[in-house]
Amino acid sequence: MILADKIIDERKKNGWSQEELADRLGVSRQSVSKWESAQSVPDLQRILEMSKIFGVSTDYLLKDEEGVRVSTDAEYTEEYTRRVSMEEANAYLDETNGFSRKISFGVFLCVASPILLIGCLALQRAGILFTTENAASAVGVIGLLALIAAALIFFIPSGIAHAKWEWLSKEVFETEYGVDGMVRSRKEKHQPAFVMNITVGVVMILAGVIAICAAALIDEHNEALVLGCTCILLALIAIAVQRFVRVGIVQGGFSVLLQENGHTKAAKKRDAAFEAFAGAYWLCVTAVFLLWGFLGNHWDICWIVWPVGGVLFGAIAAIRSGMQDRE
Repeated sequence: MILADKIIDERKKNGWSQEELADRLGVSRQSVSKWESAQSVPDLQRILEMSKIFGVSTDYLLKDEEGVRVSTDAEYTEEYTRRVSMEEANAYLDETNGFSRKISFGVFLCVASPILLIGCLALQRAGILFTTENAASAVGVIGLLALIAAALIFFIPSGIAHAKWEWLSKEVFETEYGVDGMVRSRKEKHQPAFVMNITVGVVMILAGVIAICAAALIDEHNEALVLGCTCILLALIAIAVQRFVRVGIVQGGFSVLLQENGHTKAAKKRDAAFEAFAGAYWLCVTAVFLLWGFLGNHWDICWIVWPVGGVLFGAIAAIRSGMQDRE
């Protein structure tokens, strides 16, 4: 029995598909397929890993004769530590960069979505849009929902495509030689862009706040002016948040591979509960926004739920991170 046959035999004994075995070894399904069809031979590192997860000796795998299946003491358990290769690390960082662009634009659309509603009300109050307030609100709500729907086009496919890397955030792993150095080098090159985007974003938010304060000082009773400046504030917040999310996701990718900050080995064991909380939290925020808007007909002000919810969530995450650091 040759190595290819033994890989097939051991894989089937464990009830794994080629893709499942590939995931455990940190290789592509095509690599496993080539090994099993004897088109290529796994390197020594992969053979050692297969020995561990199959619970057999390396002699059994490497010797072509039938041999005896000798179990080792290192039977595979869920504690088995996966390894990240240089190729995988670069692929993850490259895909995270593309993922950050799509997600940040989706966030931009969500934050900017109330601008259409508030803008329609501002134009109606200014007498530029010759229609009733309810009609203006209806047009604005349609635009708001359209932008949120457009955001989902970015969120859902991107999330599904990026899901294959979720194990990096959830599982403890080791990196092959040179991976940490490569990641730290790319992180250093990204640092100036990170600092610049955070700084510019903060300045833009402050500029928006100044604009709305100025409008209130000029004529606080001029609803069209105040609503128009609110649109400017929201637009600046949307652009700033897009910058924050964009560089934040990329920066987070470095932390994931280096297993630092909120992605340490100890923190991964506590993340499942917080993920469940985060999902429930944003569902509640969305429910408050829709109920306040539809039941109270306060679309001109209910947008405040999103920035308040974002700040509160950030505060909760920061407190949680601080508590973890002290443990």
